[in-house]
Amino acid sequence: MVDRRQLLGFASTCCVTGMIPAAQAAAKATRVVLVHGRGQQGEDSTRLKSEWTNALSRGATTLGRALPDKIEVAFPYYGDVLDNFSREFDVPLTSDIQTRGVQADDAFLAFQAELAEALRRKAGITDAQLDTVYGPNPRPRGPQNWEWVQAILTAIDKYGGGLSVTALEMFMRDVYLYTTRAGVRDEIDRIVASQLTEEPTVVVGHSLGSVVAYSILRSDRRRLRIPLYVTVGSPLGLRAIRDQFRPLRFPQPVEAWYNAFDDRDVVALYPLDSANFPVVPRIENNSAVKNHTANRHGIVGYLDDSAVAERILGALSL
Repeated sequence: MVDRRQLLGFASTCCVTGMIPAAQAAAKATRVVLVHGRGQQGEDSTRLKSEWTNALSRGATTLGRALPDKIEVAFPYYGDVLDNFSREFDVPLTSDIQTRGVQADDAFLAFQAELAEALRRKAGITDAQLDTVYGPNPRPRGPQNWEWVQAILTAIDKYGGGLSVTALEMFMRDVYLYTTRAGVRDEIDRIVASQLTEEPTVVVGHSLGSVVAYSILRSDRRRLRIPLYVTVGSPLGLRAIRDQFRPLRFPQPVEAWYNAFDDRDVVALYPLDSANFPVVPRIENNSAVKNHTANRHGIVGYLDDSAVAERILGALSL
């Protein structure tokens, strides 16, 4: 028997912009769950939800369409919980090591170094450019040297554009906590999973939120029905992150997985393709988004993209 998701995967890879795969069209969603990323502590969840839905509405307007009024939209908020965990574990950034003289967390430093090296290579930052940043420092170059790790991050900031050194480090720290600390992952997954029901649902995950949603969708034992899973600005293609979820597998409840990214978004430089996220059926990747936010990573610059909006609207019950 042929898995229906294999048929859908084939259909989605054959489609072009403006067309809705036939298999997806057969299953329409009545709900949308929006899963935010890191850095949302202290925010008003109602305001954030409106920011997301307004951006999606703008994307729909460019198509001459509108979000269906009867669609239920859920926005599980975990920003403060993640921030509390960050304070509790107090994993030092390289800037903390320099300014506060605290001891480095070797495990995080190694995780951070692997992510940073992958990002700088994909961003096309050369060894010569990195040498310019590191300068005549005599300390050995390697993942256990925080000055070397900071130099890679500085080079990404200087030559790769987008996120600052501090923003990159905080992103890496929060992803590290989520993927390596069972208590952190369990609590955040619980918050987000509580907004999922067995009604047909489109799930949209941004940045760390795409990691959270994937964690839930691959393991939730309920009879979830997800006609479309959308990831935007996702770091799942980075080996240090995807390795936390081995063996990789296409989430059973998901009919189609659509991954959109701006190839200038330093967090999402690696597409979720057969080289970076090998699952069956294959994930549909859209690298043509031109995110208009300052760091090329902001959620509004993804949701108001017409191609992203079209895929989401195509999965919704009108």
